[in-house]
Amino acid sequence: MADPSPDRGVMIVLAYLWPLALVPLLIEKHDAEVQWHAKHGIVLMVAELILIFAYAMFTTFVSLATFGFGCVLGVLMVFGWVGILALHIVAILKGVNGGRLIVPGISEYANRF
Repeated sequence: MADPSPDRGVMIVLAYLWPLALVPLLIEKHDAEVQWHAKHGIVLMVAELILIFAYAMFTTFVSLATFGFGCVLGVLMVFGWVGILALHIVAILKGVNGGRLIVPGISEYANRF
């Protein structure tokens, strides 16, 4: 087994910063832990983008149908962004400390790659 990368901490942080996850995925090919976090970060990003898009579409349709209630739902998106930020912070902290954040459904899908 290869020695851990001296930049492992930085690479794990990059793994959870949306498109920057490509950096550790392409650079640290010999560090399995960094690769796991990079793949997990990319799958997490795609899942979050799908959810954000679906929520935006739902909010748009509700807004058109109810003439204003969609604006209230749009404001609730702030809480979604705070949740995404919290999830990424926890994933970064666990990764830097040698652990892995397992997100049901997402982590199992990321393990396929």
